[in-house]
Amino acid sequence: MSGTLVWLGQEALGAVRAVGALAIVLARTVLGLWRMDRRELLRGLEEFGWGSLPLTLAVAALTGATVVVQTSLYVQRFGARAFLGWAAGYAVLWEFGPLLLGLVMAARLGARNAAELATMQVGGQLEGLRGIGLDPFAVLVAPRVVAMTVSVTGLSTLTFLVAVLFEAVAAFFTLGLPVRAFFDSFERMLHATDVLGGVVKSGAFGLAIALVSTAVGIRARGGARAVGQAAAGAVVMGCAAIFLLDFLLTSSLSFLLR
Repeated sequence: MSGTLVWLGQEALGAVRAVGALAIVLARTVLGLWRMDRRELLRGLEEFGWGSLPLTLAVAALTGATVVVQTSLYVQRFGARAFLGWAAGYAVLWEFGPLLLGLVMAARLGARNAAELATMQVGGQLEGLRGIGLDPFAVLVAPRVVAMTVSVTGLSTLTFLVAVLFEAVAAFFTLGLPVRAFFDSFERMLHATDVLGGVVKSGAFGLAIALVSTAVGIRARGGARAVGQAAAGAVVMGCAAIFLLDFLLTSSLSFLLR
């Protein structure tokens, strides 16, 4: 019994420390925004945003087609072809699109950011910046946080567009549903708030990925092993943060936007 209590206490203490680390990173990032390095911001937008575009489009296309294939089973069973555009579109805009984009970006962007910052931390480069009077949060962290948040938010709009287009194509080939009928149901039953909810979720996921990977990266200690641990930890904790945010945002946005 005592061993269980000790374990629970250690886990609770670790959770409190993690939340505190995220709060510190967020606060110092906000304070460093006005001194942010613009060149690092542009580099981050190119690497995190533009560099992730092919993967994002592939995920969007597969997500859209898969949602329709899964939905078609119930559409055929209950004869609800007229509602396919609404059901598939709502699933992508509100849930599967933001969630899958967030998980993929946690693996790609989170691991990369954590590994780069951990390498700098282990190699003493972050301490070197402090030694010459530069704030690492203004020079490196703030541009990366902004770039990742903006990139994931911007990529979400492309994800929704491509996913819905592939949904219409998949519905035509699997169910013989005319493309116009699909989009008629989509337009008639969905609202702008559904798109807004998906974009808000994606932006929150991007910010969470940036904060978690940064907190993990700058806390790395040791050698090459610490870099690998930081990259793996950023992915695991980033995905956990995304699932938690998805639950909280789905509940709150459903109330606010309805």
